[in-house]
Formats: sequence, structure tokens, C-alpha cells
Amino acid sequence: MSQKESKLKKLMRKKILMGATVAAGLVFFVGGIIFWGGFNTAMEATNTLEFCISCHEMENNVYQEYKPTIHYSNRTGVRAGCPDCHVPDPWVHKVVRKIQASNELYHKMVGTVDTPEKFEEHRLTMAKRVWKTMKETDSRECRNCHNFESMAPQFQKPRARKQHLNAFENGQTCIDCHKGIAHNNVRHMLSDEELEELEAPNPEFVREVPQMYLDGLELVAKQEAEEKEKAAAEKDAAEAAEKARIEAAVKEALAQYQGDGGAAKPVAEQATSNEASSSIDVDWSKAASRDITIFYPGQASIEWVLNGRDHGGARPFEKGGDRCVTCHDNETADMGVKIVTGEKAEDTPISGKRGSIPVKVESTHDGEYLYLKFSWEDTEHVPVPFVDGGKMDPENKVKLAIMLATDEVEFADRAGCWGTCHHDARNMPHAPDQATLEGSEFKERIDLESGVTKYLKESRSNIEVKGRRGKMRGGWDKLVDQAAIDEANSANQYMDLIRYQAGTNVVEDGHILEQRVMSGGTGAEFVAQLKGGKWVVEMKRKLTANKSGDVNIESGQLYNFGFAIHDDYSSSRFHHVSLGYKLGLDNAEAEVNVKKQ
Repeated sequence: MSQKESKLKKLMRKKILMGATVAAGLVFFVGGIIFWGGFNTAMEATNTLEFCISCHEMENNVYQEYKPTIHYSNRTGVRAGCPDCHVPDPWVHKVVRKIQASNELYHKMVGTVDTPEKFEEHRLTMAKRVWKTMKETDSRECRNCHNFESMAPQFQKPRARKQHLNAFENGQTCIDCHKGIAHNNVRHMLSDEELEELEAPNPEFVREVPQMYLDGLELVAKQEAEEKEKAAAEKDAAEAAEKARIEAAVKEALAQYQGDGGAAKPVAEQATSNEASSSIDVDWSKAASRDITIFYPGQASIEWVLNGRDHGGARPFEKGGDRCVTCHDNETADMGVKIVTGEKAEDTPISGKRGSIPVKVESTHDGEYLYLKFSWEDTEHVPVPFVDGGKMDPENKVKLAIMLATDEVEFADRAGCWGTCHHDARNMPHAPDQATLEGSEFKERIDLESGVTKYLKESRSNIEVKGRRGKMRGGWDKLVDQAAIDEANSANQYMDLIRYQAGTNVVEDGHILEQRVMSGGTGAEFVAQLKGGKWVVEMKRKLTANKSGDVNIESGQLYNFGFAIHDDYSSSRFHHVSLGYKLGLDNAEAEVNVKKQ
């Protein structure tokens, strides 16, 4: 044996730690590498999309639901596979998840979800387990790809911008809003208590709003203002061109008529029978203008708005004070399509009915009177299948209703007139039958002859929002005593309502508190005309009415404003409505700014 080999043997036999020799240490080291390499290879092999769908339970169910989603295929070609969402990236958490997965092997062996029927039976339980884990980890796996701090709000929809801002400030996390984005959504199957607990903000998740996000919001506001200004200018130019074209055609026709030996008729005699000469003397060129798209609301009552199972924005609306218009002002046309077709919030869709109506709203005042002008395109008649003759109100092709309220009315500051519409009103899902109404103790106090009309929460002791344990949603039968209603009325807790029926030329002045109360037309003056397929309705109303049920409009104040149009002979809830906007006199903060003449 050489001297070199002898030294090597001595080195191998040398004890280094807890009696172990260098040779033993080398064996452990090499063995550890082999073990680690094998363990890690095996773990990564079970951490692929292919492995996850290798069993028919996954391949035939969740994989098929996942393939049509944006996480599987999108314009950038970036795919988020099963492990990206369901296996933690940090090593320690990954090992814990793999150990937990042994329970899934057990259920695989016993066939817990080995048929589509069994899978559906256990789907909610499995989903709740995933949602709970994601909530506890602040949606850790989502944030592997989606970073709050890197979001660019200018590329998000208004609703998403607002909700993400709420997430920063209140401690929301991704899974609170984004359930069912890769698989069939079963969120609606949660109980109200489960939903409240699962989606409640966590103060530990509150983040400082990044300056980049704030800069993005400022950029969005600037871009939207420029786009609206450009669109308004293009629309005005198109209207001016059309007006000039019509005037030129009329001039040419008159010249031809005179050339044939006829005498030119005065302009007033050329008006068609469905036009009316305006008695409202105002210069509309000095008025402010805003385009508002009203939409078909279906059965979306205030209870629907407040219920998280129906409306994802219920918590921000009720708890955070978010306004409907903040999230939905640019989405009303899309919302109208979804509702009018029965995709959501409508059980009796009317085929062919338009989902929305773009309306130009002009506003001005002269110090004594408020003037409003509404212009919109007429529509072809679409017969209603559940009404004899197809027209709900044959005498009135169009009706226009305007509502005003102060912030003393709950929800008016966020939803405008939406707080008057309830799930138990006439033609709504939980409307009481006539026998119930006739037997009611309240029939002497409120008019129930034609069903439950609009009312405000202030006039009821309770409003059932969620419909728990089979309860009817709404509160028509929870009427408070007259003293409480009188007190609410004195506190301006009512909605001022003005309604005009174009066919019968009837003006109704009223208000809403315990019910809708309408009276004679002394509160406003209207002029309407249908010309060239376009409706134009003008209104004149005193700023200060000093009458019970009326809202006095004063300088320096903002008022909650909304309007509805019953077009195509419609009535009841089958109208088109606006979101709630702010109206003010010469006020740049008002969304409907009433400029002085």
C-alpha cells in the first residue's frame, strides 16, 4: 500500500460529527443528492397539467370547464395550468400541499367522485375548501402572476378599477371576487352566512395604494373626459349636418312648389300632426348637455342590488358607499342586453325589445325655473307576448318620469331612484297575490287595488333583502304607523316624482314614500314631439315649489337625479331607467350641471 493510499484511508476513518467518519459523511452526502434528485423529480412530475388530468375524474370534469377559459388560451399564449393555481410555489408550502394530496389519493381509490353525478354532488365542498385556502393565503397563487402593485387601471373596466381600489384600501383579496374563473361557478350555492364570512375584508390584507395605480386613475379620468368631449363634438356636428340637409331639402321643395304656381305655406302649417309647437321659451344653445344611456332593469330591485348572491358589488355599495354610476356608467348598454335577453335578472324576456336607449339630456335654468330636454331615437314596435294586443299602454307610446331626492333618502346618494323599486312590487317576482292584498290590514292606508307600488325603506320597519328560509323579499307589509311616515316626510325622506304621458298629454306631479302618490299636473309643464324618428321632450319646472313632496332646488347643493322612459307603449317595470346622477345649479361637480341662461 502506498503512502498516499494510507493517508486516504486514515482520512476516511477520521471522525467529524457525532462519531461519524468522513467516509460515512460522503455516503450520506451522495445518498442525499440521489434522494433529493429523485424526490424533487417525482414531486415535479406530479406538478404538471398532464399529471393532474391523468385521472378521468379531473379530465372529464374540471379540465373540460377550464379549456374554454382565458387561463388556458389567450392572445399572449401564457397558460396557467392546474399547479399554477392549486400548488404553492414556496417549497415548504408545496411539500405541505403534496402531503395533503394523499387524502385525494384515498378518495380516488374509494371512488368518491368517479362519476359526473358524484362529482357534482361534492363540487361545492371541494370549491369551498379551495376558496378557504386562497382566502387564508391572501390569494397567494393568484399573485404569482397577478401583482396588485403592477396593475394599470387604464386597461381595466370602470367596475374593476373601483373594486381593485377597494381591495387596496379595505383588505379584499382576489378570490373574494374571482370565483368560478376557471371552473363552473357554484358561488350562488353558498348560504348568506358563508358568503358574508368568506368575502369579508381582512385588515391584514390592506395595502397602500401604489402611486403608479393613482397615476393610472388620473390618466383614465383625463382620457375619458377627452373621449366624451370628442364624442359630443362629433354628435353635434352630425346633428348640425342633418339639420342643414333637411333645411336644404325643405327649401328646395318650397322652391319647386312655388315654381309650379303654388304659394308657399307658412312654416307652422308644415308641421306634421305628431309635432307640437313649444311653449317653453328657452335658449337651448346655452344649456349644458350630457349623454346618458338608460337600460332595461328587469327584476333588479333594491333587494337584488343589496344581495351579494345576486350582485357582486353589494358589499361596496352598502358598506363602502360606492355609487352605481362609478362602476356602471360606461356599462349600461351591455347590462341592458344581458337583462333584456334573460341572461340575468329577468324571468320573462321580451324578444326584440331593445336593451338600452342613448339619451341626450340638456339642462338649464333662469333663476326661477329648471328646464330639462330629453332627446332619443324612437323604436319599431315590438309586441309584448303576454299582453292582449301587444301594447301595455295603448294610449301612450311614450311616458317620461323624472325623480329627485336629497341625501336624506337612504340609498338615493348611491342609486338614485333605485331605492323605490322592490322585489314585491307589481309584476316583480315576490309580488303578493290579489287575495293577500285584499285581506291586508294596510289596504285602508295605502292603495293596493292594482298591486304594490313603489315605496321607500323609510316607510317600512324592515326590508327582507336575502329571502332567507323562504321569506318573500321586500317589505310591503311592514308599513310603519302614520306618525313615523309624517316624521319621515318632514325630514325630506321622500322621492319627488314628475311623470309625463305623451299620448294623452297628461302631467302628473307626485312623490314616493309609503307608496307612489300622483296628483294633477300643476308641478311642471311638458312639450313633446316625434320628428324624423326622434323623440324630443322638454320640461319646465319651478326651482322652488314649496309644496309637500317636492324637492326645492337651490344653488350650492347637489341633488340625486334619475329618470325613466316607458317607450313602445310599455308600463310598470318594463321601462328603461337611468342610474343615479348628481344634479346641481352651475356646479362643475354635478354630473347633470344646470347652467344659467
